[in-house]
Amino acid sequence: MSNFIQMLKPKTKAQTTTMFAWALIAPAALVMFWIVLWPLYETFRLSFTNSNLGTLMGGADFVGWENYEKAIGGRKFPAIVTRTFYWMFLSVGFKMILGLIGATLLASNIRGRGLMRALVMPPWIVPIAIGCFGWLWLYNGHFGLLSNFAEMVGITNGPFSFLAYKQSAFYSAVVTDVWIGTPMVTLFFLAAMQGVPKDLYEAAYVDGASRWYRFRRITLPQIMPTIISMALLSAIWTFNSFEIIWILTEGGPRGATTTLIIDTFKTAIFSYKFGAGATRAVLVVLILGVFSVIYLTVLGRLSKKYGYSGVQK
Repeated sequence: MSNFIQMLKPKTKAQTTTMFAWALIAPAALVMFWIVLWPLYETFRLSFTNSNLGTLMGGADFVGWENYEKAIGGRKFPAIVTRTFYWMFLSVGFKMILGLIGATLLASNIRGRGLMRALVMPPWIVPIAIGCFGWLWLYNGHFGLLSNFAEMVGITNGPFSFLAYKQSAFYSAVVTDVWIGTPMVTLFFLAAMQGVPKDLYEAAYVDGASRWYRFRRITLPQIMPTIISMALLSAIWTFNSFEIIWILTEGGPRGATTTLIIDTFKTAIFSYKFGAGATRAVLVVLILGVFSVIYLTVLGRLSKKYGYSGVQK
């Protein structure tokens, strides 16, 4: 026993520092284990059972891959996955474009720049639920501002409820998600632009480079790592977005806005099929994992081939 204790005692200053660092990390690591890893394990285990409201007291039975076969082989599953990715790419695409435009404008030397930067914040600061309820009023067909405006300019012949029809409900949810997510993207891009060395712009200006050339050859390559990171993070957050769709449409009308997250919630909470809901949650993790690996692999190869400037080496 004494020999074992002697082995644990640090012999050098570096070992002492390392053990002290691990001692500081250990409490946080334990907390992360209980609030992240353990729920993940339980979700994975639950996905192989027929757990439901009736089995909470008596215990659930092990059903193997049955839940996965039913979920993947279901008639609606391919449509839900396609809709989820379409929702993600459409929303993230607009966030990236509008965020880049907004950051470029806020980084320029214009009058009232401080006020404009402050006005970008409210959609991000306001709680998502409050913002979505505001959009519910805007989309209302009888007293909503958008419906009244469309009728006034002659786009519609009468009141139009944007959330009552499949296509309009889907794109209305996309607009709301873009409105909420764009400010964060804008601020991240703005911070990256402010970190670009001014000497590069001054040298290009002396050489007679236009604004578009300086933006394309200096700004974009310098902030490309931030763009890549924000695109991936925004894709994951949008893929897992629940509050916006649920508050606006609850996945309707007729499943037009039902994504994988909404389908998981309905299955597990509304239908009390906890095993089937856990299966869908595991599928979401797997799909996002595969997407992230493919995304980073493709971007890594493109960056090696073309570099951040987009010019082939």
